[in-house]
Amino acid sequence: MNPWSDFFKETGQKEYAIKLHKTLDEAYAHNVVYPPRKDMFKAFELTPPSQVKVVILGQDPYHEPGQAMGLSFSVPKGTILPPSLRNIYREIENDIGVKMDYENGDLTPWAKQGVLLLNAFLSVDAHLPLSHRDIGYEEFMADVFSYLDTLPQPIVFLFWGSFAKRFEKYVHAPNHLVLMANHPSPLSANRGGWFGCAHFSKCNDYLIKNGIKPIDWRN
Repeated sequence: MNPWSDFFKETGQKEYAIKLHKTLDEAYAHNVVYPPRKDMFKAFELTPPSQVKVVILGQDPYHEPGQAMGLSFSVPKGTILPPSLRNIYREIENDIGVKMDYENGDLTPWAKQGVLLLNAFLSVDAHLPLSHRDIGYEEFMADVFSYLDTLPQPIVFLFWGSFAKRFEKYVHAPNHLVLMANHPSPLSANRGGWFGCAHFSKCNDYLIKNGIKPIDWRN
């Protein structure tokens, strides 16, 4: 049984979820949609609730062929790194002094360590960014974050950019830490507020302080 089953069983009965499911059925049947439908919930499959240590929120999946894989910011190994992921790697190198592999954008190892790599919108039409933003994901993500905030363990929420920061309002538990910075996309990062944010070391410091094994950010 998927450890998220109770959550999905409860939310799946809501009116917005029923409409969202029907809309996705039609979209995948008639359009080219990313990621493949079998990968839509990959983040949930790889990171059970009891193992969540960190939440990283992206906006919507990559919209070009061969990129989206159901994990925010992640692309399959061998795929050219998108600019935002390249800037994430640069900040990790500067922050914690490790060498990242720029030939590998697959963040599955992070997910298996407890990093929930969520996109706020879980699907997108090919070549059309944000094309699925108005089909019901806002309500779904509100439920996801409300549920995450009920989890008893210490969790670090990394909100990058103005869009992600909108979800801060769902995090209230005293042992849940929110860290915010500018988005790592070149347009935003080059204005300041991304490079030097030190989120990766701050995240691990918080986990260690709470007796939790830190994340190995190397890829």
